[in-house]
Amino acid sequence: MYKTISSLVLTSLILFITVLPAAAETDPEKNEKYEERLNALKEYFQSNGMSIDQMLEDSRFEIYESIGDRFKNSAERKTLNLEDYKVILGFEAKKSQMVTFIKEHNQQLEIAEIEYGIPKYVIAAIIGIESDYGRNIGSYNPFNSYVSMYAVDYRADFARAQLKELIEFITRKEIDVFELKSSYAGAMSFAQFIPYSINKWWVGDDIFDMNNNIMSVGNYLAYFKERTGSIDRAVFRYNPSELYTSAVMALANEAQQM
Repeated sequence: MYKTISSLVLTSLILFITVLPAAAETDPEKNEKYEERLNALKEYFQSNGMSIDQMLEDSRFEIYESIGDRFKNSAERKTLNLEDYKVILGFEAKKSQMVTFIKEHNQQLEIAEIEYGIPKYVIAAIIGIESDYGRNIGSYNPFNSYVSMYAVDYRADFARAQLKELIEFITRKEIDVFELKSSYAGAMSFAQFIPYSINKWWVGDDIFDMNNNIMSVGNYLAYFKERTGSIDRAVFRYNPSELYTSAVMALANEAQQM
């Protein structure tokens, strides 16, 4: 399932020097911190009967040292009002593209609407905002993202939990984790599900099948609609931001009127 590596286990320090950017190579204190954090992560997985050692030794592994800054500079944190947020999202372009998307996938959107009681326009709006209707799934790697978050000690508990979910997912599906692309937050596919959400709410086998994405968004929103009492609050659970919720609902309303 994974890339073949030498049976000789590399020391953690050599690993760090291999994968870290040049600036970190000359920072012994930073290397020591990463070594300590990654050793703790490996011990955690070993105690749970799992191993990430081979993945950490893979040449494709790298630490995103600025991962915390990506979260702190997210669109939801950078903007104070809905209009500015819409500009960052490319709202007008997404609105015009929505018509084509709904036409192409209307049958599946209607199936999801009937199955889950979620308007097809809301499902389409989420996929539009999350991935430009499937055109942009992110340029990060989910394993590297979560390990990086843990290594730099940013949202470490969340990162470790998601990493465990990710390992369970790739093991079950026999996927090479480094072949996956994600957002900086480790969210994958057109619906941008984090690993926990994939394991709990994903419908179908292929995460890059648009029909499965449509059904999975419907399934997710139906679950939280039942618990929160409204579609708006269910959308908020998708991304806990009032700006995000307002943008999704506005895009859905615009599409419904077209």
